[in-house]
Parts: sequence; C-alpha cells; structure tokens
Amino acid sequence: MELRHLRYLVVLAEELHFGHAAIRLNISQPPLSQQIRQLEKELGVQLFERTKRQVRLTETGKRIVEEAHQVLAHVARFAKVASQAAGGEIGHLSVGVAAGVNQILVDTLRLVGRKYPGVHIELQYLSTGMQVEALRERQIDVGFLNVPVQEANLVIEKIATEPLKLALPKGHPLTRFQRIPLSALADQRIILFPRRVNPGLHDSITGMCRKAGFTLNVAHEVDSMVGGLTLVSADMGIAFGTPSVQRLWPDIALRPISPHASVEQAVAYNHGAASSPVLDIFLRTVRQAVRKSGALRR
Repeated sequence: MELRHLRYLVVLAEELHFGHAAIRLNISQPPLSQQIRQLEKELGVQLFERTKRQVRLTETGKRIVEEAHQVLAHVARFAKVASQAAGGEIGHLSVGVAAGVNQILVDTLRLVGRKYPGVHIELQYLSTGMQVEALRERQIDVGFLNVPVQEANLVIEKIATEPLKLALPKGHPLTRFQRIPLSALADQRIILFPRRVNPGLHDSITGMCRKAGFTLNVAHEVDSMVGGLTLVSADMGIAFGTPSVQRLWPDIALRPISPHASVEQAVAYNHGAASSPVLDIFLRTVRQAVRKSGALRR
C-alpha cells in the first residue's frame, strides 16, 4: 500500500464520482478505478458500492476513510516537523549568560519567542570563565559573555559596549564625584571577582589600576555580580559594574570613572556550530537585535 492510494481513497470519498475525483487528482479515470480496486483487493474489503448512476461508501469504507484521513494528517505533520527542524524553527538551545540584565539577550529572546515558538531555550547563568569551559565541553550552544576572551576554538561576535562604572553604597564619600578619578580607589576597600571568573576583564581592571600607580585593595572576592552588589549594599566596599545593574539594585549609586573605561559584551560559539539550524536562527536574531539597539555605537 502506498500513500497515494490513501489520497485516491480520500478524494474519491469526498467526490463520490470517479470522473470528478480523477480531475482533482490530475490523473485519468481508468487508472483511478484500477487503483481503488487494487486497494480493495489488498485490504480484502469492499470500500465503494458502484452502480451506473452513483458511487457510495460502504460502512466499512466509511471507517477506513476516517483512518486514511488520520494517516495522511500524521504524514503531513511529520513533513512539517521535518521541514521546521531543518529550518531551525523547532529545537533546543542552551544559552550561557552572565548574571545581570543583558538587553540584547532580552530583545533576542523576545523576537525568537514571537517568531519561533517551537524553539526551547534553556538559560544557564555562568561567569565568563565558566561559559568558555561549557562551550569547550559542548555543554552550552552559545554564550553571552564579556571580552576579551582567549580561546582559539570560539567564534566571538561583539554585540554591545557599556561604560565601566563603580557601584557604591548610597552616602559613600566618593558619591560626591560626578566622575570618580581612578586614583581615588587607592585606599578603598574593593570587592572584586577572582581572575578565573572573567580573566579578560579582571586583567583590564587590575592593569588599569597598576598603570595609575596603585594596586587594588581587594577586601572581598565574589564569584558573581549579585554577590558583589550584595556586599556593596551592605556597605562592605566598592565594586565595578555597568549601567545595566542599576535595574537590579536601585539602592546603590553608580558613578563613571576617569579615565573612561568600558566593558565589551559578545556572543561566543564553537567553530562550525553555526551550521546548526536552530543556532543559526538564534544568531541571526541576535544580530538583528544589535542593529536595532545600536549598542555597538555607544
């Protein structure tokens, strides 16, 4: 039995006329009649009662036509799912993201959710260092992280630049500055992340301070931005942050530093991974969100 036999059956059951059914199927009437008889012989049942005046379904035929509709519907759904999977419209994607609010990620997820509801997104909150390791081990498909990152096997696409600022407890003496001189941090208690969390950004901050003639007095180390801002809120020191953290922590004060410094954000994925249809769609949506936001021009 072939699928075309079921299609012939369904169309003839709808038309109840061999001539009309043959026209719809774009075949001549004799082959259609022959194929229906062949199907009846294969099934061992009579599907249609034929007279010179009319064609009508037998009771057995009615039941088999119902089954044929279901089979054809399943085949159509199978073909649609296969097409969607090949086009990246359905599937699973594991996304690494650093703690905080990443507006490009939010915009991307919104667009993907609206246009591709069949794509299942799993977010994993990981530091930049952990994302690099997770990408290396294929535990995530794409990461939103801070650069620079030194990893030859990764493709890095910059998506946004944010000014590097200082997060201070409200009422801290340094809040009197509109722009805090970097040298003012020489005697301050600093809350910083270990180098393994974000090697590139850690080296940028510590190198900037050494160039200014001092070494940071790191009073506390934290593995996450949430931990650092919690300590800032508790008046236990000063941390580095970006404007996006203000949404999460309105009770802290943010001040730019002088000289100006910035944090570059990027998406990272493994070489060759973009051949995945789901990841390809996701990355195209990221680029669309970047263009719309103008985040790289800030």
